[in-house]
Amino acid sequence: MTMEMYVDGEYLRRNPTWDVEHSPWKARQIVKMMGRNNIVPKIICEVGCGAGAILSELQKQMGTNCSFWGYEISPQAFELCLQRTNEMLHFELKDILQEEDVFFDVILVIDLIEHIEDYFAFLRKIKPKSEYKLLHIPLDLSVQTVLRMRPILKDRELVGHINYFTKDIAIQSLKDVGYQVLDFFYTAASVDVQVKSTKRRILNLPRRFFFSIHEDLTVRLLGGYSLMVLAK
Repeated sequence: MTMEMYVDGEYLRRNPTWDVEHSPWKARQIVKMMGRNNIVPKIICEVGCGAGAILSELQKQMGTNCSFWGYEISPQAFELCLQRTNEMLHFELKDILQEEDVFFDVILVIDLIEHIEDYFAFLRKIKPKSEYKLLHIPLDLSVQTVLRMRPILKDRELVGHINYFTKDIAIQSLKDVGYQVLDFFYTAASVDVQVKSTKRRILNLPRRFFFSIHEDLTVRLLGGYSLMVLAK
């Protein structure tokens, strides 16, 4: 799996919706993190913004006092972004690492670093471009997924996950490249968002029950969760 799939149309062929159906839910998690840390940004950037739907949803939820910028390297995704552009919502078909003189209040890195070959270098390079970084990281590694392996291999083939995280690995990786982790919480799209798969609906029953008892142990054993992290 290489970065070419994001620019040659292969990713769009495999994922025709570009995951826009989850954008309202993701935007709510972002607003939740900023709210609990009293962050009131005037300018937000999303790196790897896909179809631009998360930024569009954020604009609806946050109002008009903030401007939004999305950076995307996929020409196909950028065409979808252009359907959402407005006076306060802008998109660039560009690698943000090539931008020298930009600075934002918050940079969003939503479901992205699992796709990047050298995510350590990426994290180092975006660090000086904003005051806060807000990352959403799928926690693909769990006892359940390692035993079955099919979920990990399926995500690698279908959506291009090439890096795999637990909560501790994700947080330590950020610290390794000089980030100060300010806050984090688990998110559960597999539980919160309605799914069609009967197997996933059945697995979500013990996930909900045991998560209410012991969050860390449930995530390590059963998977199905991601991590929202606020860092500087």
